[in-house]
Formats: sequence, structure tokens, C-alpha cells
Amino acid sequence: MSAIRNLFDKMRPSFEEGGKLHAFRSVFDGFETFALVPNDTSKSGVNIHDAIDSKRIMSMVVIALMPAMLFGMYNIGYQNYLAAGTLATAGFFEIFFYGFLAVLPKILVSYIVGLGIEFAWAQWKGEEIQEGYLVSGIIIPLIIPIGCPLWMLALACAFSVIFCKEIFGGTGMNIFNPAIAARMFLFFAYPAKMTGDTVWVAQNSIFGLGNDLPDGFTAATPLGQLAQGIDPNASICDMICGFIPGSIGETSLIAIAIGACLLLVMGIASWRTMLSVFVGGAVLALIFDQTGQSITWWHHFVLGGFAFGAVFMATDPVTSCRTTTGQYIYGFLIGAMAVIIRVMNAGYPEGMMLAIFFGNMFAPTIDHFIVERNISKRLKRGGTK
Repeated sequence: MSAIRNLFDKMRPSFEEGGKLHAFRSVFDGFETFALVPNDTSKSGVNIHDAIDSKRIMSMVVIALMPAMLFGMYNIGYQNYLAAGTLATAGFFEIFFYGFLAVLPKILVSYIVGLGIEFAWAQWKGEEIQEGYLVSGIIIPLIIPIGCPLWMLALACAFSVIFCKEIFGGTGMNIFNPAIAARMFLFFAYPAKMTGDTVWVAQNSIFGLGNDLPDGFTAATPLGQLAQGIDPNASICDMICGFIPGSIGETSLIAIAIGACLLLVMGIASWRTMLSVFVGGAVLALIFDQTGQSITWWHHFVLGGFAFGAVFMATDPVTSCRTTTGQYIYGFLIGAMAVIIRVMNAGYPEGMMLAIFFGNMFAPTIDHFIVERNISKRLKRGGTK
């Protein structure tokens, strides 16, 4: 660690005022504060000092996303070999590396485009590089189908960073979750590449791995089949484990649960929000279940992006409610709305991303009324009118 500190100390004069690389001060600062906890402290005001800063928190969230990402890579290979009928002859590493090679370009594009805009924006405004995209950059590839073209992903990343983050003032000031914004942009701008039966399974071999599937090959997701009144061709075990077609990181309930445990143990995510999303979804799902809907209540939790959204996106501390009571209301609203959209709109069987988007919209209002209510109660308690 001291060697890294000494390296940055030697480089710092070139990036400080008057140095030959002063124009790139924000870039140097971004790399330094990512590699090391900065020694700078606040000179005025009341502040809470902690060794864990925003970059460290974002890094922990990325670690919590690793199980879902790694399983998603394996499942992409699994679905390709299964569709081609060669699964029995393929080994674990062969399947995994096919999925790894299919998913890696999407992660690279997401980070290159998103961080490139972040760096350019910081240089233009002369500000520090913000760390919020460390998490968004990996979530965005995980919530899209494998069939999404890279150029569409690049457009979505640029849209989310510019129009849903930077114009609001950057990390901590944005109203909407950037990853949700990217997903919504793709869904409404290019619906044919985000829905349907042709986008969920990788259809081409990569460097000799995998299989070239026939033109026009289709594979519907179990959630899409249920929305059409068709019994899904997947077992309950496959649904829970994640061996089903779907967005890259959203299929495995087990991998998502591991990430949820990490977030809760590290104290990063709000358990109130997380729990209330499932409670809200369960209440509405049980109500609809009594009406004989094709999607039974437990299907909502093991299929689609419900669990992933509840764990990794509804709990975003920037765009969710901050008050304790507000977190319960906010989470319940998201879970309930996701089930309503799924059941009542056959053309959009998912619903979780749209529910979180609307949840982000109402979060400031919910917090406002909770705070005003608390102020009113305290004034009455103190005898002040």
C-alpha cells in the first residue's frame, strides 16, 4: 500500500496547479481516490468522518453483484448449448467461457462509454470525477438481454449518464436510477431488441466456443409464457437456480440472494426497502391469484427482474426514500406496481423496471410528507401550534 501511496505522491506535482498535466487534475484525483482513501478532511462545517467513502461503498456493491454476474455468464453459455442440443458434451469451463466472451464486450462498452462521459464532463466543468457509475456500469449490462447490440447499449449508457445524472448535478443529485433510465430508454426506443422470443439466447459461436443456432431460433422466457397463458417449460428448480432464458444477471434467485446478504451484512442496502418490495408484491400477487390469473403469486418472485430490482436497484440510496417510514411505503409501492403491470398488461410481462422508475419519481414526495408529519407531531407534543 505504501508503494502505491509513494507512486501517487511522485505523480501529484505534475497534476497540481502549475504542473504540465494540470488540465487532467480530475482524472488523477479520480484514480487516486479509487486506489487509496484520501487524506483530505473538511475544513469547515459539521461533518462525520469515516474511513469508508462513496467509492468504497460502490466497490462493495460491485462485489455483491459478482454472484449474479458470474452465474449470468454461465447461463448464457448454458442456454446456447442447450438450444443446440450439445449440452451433454460440453464441459463447465467451456460453457462458462462462452458466456464470459459474450457478456464481456457489453461490460466493456458500458464502462468505456459511461466513464468516458463522466471523465469528459468532469474535465469540462473542472470538478472531481464522481463514482456513481462504478455500480451503474455493471448493472446496465446485467439487466438487458444478451441479444442487445453493442451500439444500442452505448446509446443507452450515454443517455442515462447525460440526461438522468449529469444534468441533475451528478452523483447524489439524480432523481432517477441511471441503470433504470438506460433500460427504459432501450425498451421504448428499440422494443424489438428488448422483448420477444429472439433476444434471450446467444445465437452465434465465439472463437470456436458455442454454437451457431438456426436463423429465426426463438426461446421465450417463462414469465413471457405465463403472461400468454402457457405453462412454462422450466422446472421450479430451474427457475430458482436460474437455468432459464432471461436478462443476463436476473435469472438466478440464489445468486441474487447471496448479493442481498452481502449488502445487508455490510450495512449498505436498506432491509426495510428490500423487504417491503417483496411484501407489496406478495399482497398484490395473492389478490390477483384469487382471480385466477395465469401468473401465480410465487412466480413473480422467481421469474423476471423482480428479485434483482428489489435487491440492487430499489435500494439505491440516492433515488429511494431516506426516511424510515418512507422506505416501507416506497418499497411496498414498487412491489405492488410491478405485479399490477405484469398481470394487467400482457404486452409488457416484466414490469419491475417501470415500477422502480415510478418509485423513484414518488420518493421525494413520500419523504416530504413523512418529514412534515414528524415536524407537526413534535410541534404538537411540545405544545406549539
